[in-house]
Amino acid sequence: MNRDTLIGFVLIGLVLIGYSWWSQPSQEQIEAYQRQQDSIAMAQKDAETKALMAEQERKAQAEAALQGDSTALFFQALNGQAEEIVLKNDKLQLTFSTKGGTLSKAVILGFEDKDSAENVTLFDGEDQQMNFLLAGKNDNIITQNLYFTPSDATDRTLTMTAPAQGGGSIVLKYELGDDYMLHFSLTANGLSGQFAPNYQQMDIDWRSRARQQERGFMFENRYSTLTYKEKDGGTDYLNETSEKSETLDEERLDWVAFKNQFFSAVLISKDDFAQGARLHSTPQEKGSGYLKDYEAQLSTAFDPTGVKASEFEMYIGPNDFRLIKEVEEQSRFGKDLDLEQLVYLGWPLFRWINRWFTIYVFDWLTSWGFSMGIVLILITLLLKAITFPMVKKSYMSSAKMRVLKPKLEEATKQYDKPEDQMQKQQAMMQLYAQYGVSPLSGCLPMLIQMPIWIAMFNFVPNAIQLRRESFLWIDDLSTYDPIVEWSTNIWLIGDHLSLTCILFCVSNILYSYMTMRQQKDQMVGQQAEQMKMMQWMMYLMPVMFFFMFNDYSAGLNFYYFISLFFSAAIMWTLRKTTNDEKLLAILEARYKENKNNPKKQSGLAARLEAMQKQAEELQRQRQNGYKK
Repeated sequence: MNRDTLIGFVLIGLVLIGYSWWSQPSQEQIEAYQRQQDSIAMAQKDAETKALMAEQERKAQAEAALQGDSTALFFQALNGQAEEIVLKNDKLQLTFSTKGGTLSKAVILGFEDKDSAENVTLFDGEDQQMNFLLAGKNDNIITQNLYFTPSDATDRTLTMTAPAQGGGSIVLKYELGDDYMLHFSLTANGLSGQFAPNYQQMDIDWRSRARQQERGFMFENRYSTLTYKEKDGGTDYLNETSEKSETLDEERLDWVAFKNQFFSAVLISKDDFAQGARLHSTPQEKGSGYLKDYEAQLSTAFDPTGVKASEFEMYIGPNDFRLIKEVEEQSRFGKDLDLEQLVYLGWPLFRWINRWFTIYVFDWLTSWGFSMGIVLILITLLLKAITFPMVKKSYMSSAKMRVLKPKLEEATKQYDKPEDQMQKQQAMMQLYAQYGVSPLSGCLPMLIQMPIWIAMFNFVPNAIQLRRESFLWIDDLSTYDPIVEWSTNIWLIGDHLSLTCILFCVSNILYSYMTMRQQKDQMVGQQAEQMKMMQWMMYLMPVMFFFMFNDYSAGLNFYYFISLFFSAAIMWTLRKTTNDEKLLAILEARYKENKNNPKKQSGLAARLEAMQKQAEELQRQRQNGYKK
């Protein structure tokens, strides 16, 4: 890596750090902003409370009016007492309420929650509401206002019926599969005369509050999103850090997911969700016990004659890439649902690395029964072994530049003036070409490792296999590992110090020291002097990483720490095993051969020399043109 490249990386880091510092508000601004936000929040809360009270009053008045009107279409179903019916298999326990006839509680079995309870309650009670709305000619049918009569109830099946006047009914049928898939349908029997002739679409109002399931609120909240898939298209999601509403006027949807970091509830429609879906996500405050409020207002096909049922499926389970692909095969709709997209693996390049390499290696290593910490170490070793030939080649290129440093200094000592820098660079390029050395190949290790680092950055936080897995001092590899915690939130740091983050940053500083020392050993003249001034800047990058990664999962920080440790070990080993005298002798022999036969000069260095000569010639022509 040459001086310009180093300066580029340093400048990028300084820009990021400087912007963070510059954009930091003053204490007065923070207090004023907080007062403003408190006022806005109070106003919003007051407006929401008034709207909720008005809605409840409207519903109460409507129900009272209908209850007093014996001619109402669903007069019999407007009165009753809520009962609960449970469907259960080895993986899932679902509770349905006769009030509304829909799912009211979901418990995913075999996964601990943040309070160490043996099962995860995804939602319960008022946290989940699913309401089907049918616009009749005389009465609007709102299922959440109706009391359904259960029948055909077994461990896996349930039928809910809301009787109408004249023998008609609304029927909801549920069937729980072997794993995490729930199949259900809605049918209107004997009600064709209650709807307009062209009425072929019903509305669905689905709302849920995403509970905090993990210890780290900020980290879990970052990976909890309202996600959806376009029909015959890809997936997308609403902004995870701020309140966001979106209306999809041009897209039909296959499914909508209310997603936590490691668990999801996904609503799938056989006949798609029509254009115009309205989605809304509202982040919740830390300490509330919730991450997001999700809302989805959807429309799908409805047959008022009752000949064809409106069919749906729900995936309620863990965000496990392999598991989701297996469960998706239980779908009866014949669609390519791509539910595995719920496990975010990064942008296309990094997703490709994770999809076709990391997951396979991860599955293979876990099949041997290794703990998750050992698996991360073994993955690191495997990646280092794969990239070692290229890293060694890159190191040898740097070593060649190091042993040539005295000769470069001797050949370029007459070009120390600022106006002579172009001639100095040309002389260096010529010498590099004669010795067959590429000055840019020193950047190769970073270029090799960067895609892998970014791929792992996306893979580890979404790997549910790390959840609740301990290793050494780490209780849970999927969240931070605090050595110190406090109650007050400190800007950029939070309320804790993560030990693996500290180890990662310290190892990064040591690795930066080793690489800077190596770069210094191969720099000539003013480059070495400039390197001295740049050293302290290079240490700012690990400090910036500390502020970024203190809240990240211990598994990710541990992987980065181990990766840097082995990178430093490889660099140290290569340095100790390289004989500079033998290497210089080889270069001298190559130099004599190229000097006697200039046509044999090849490689990147020779091309750079040719390009520099062309640039110099172009500049000379421009100068001559200016003189004329």
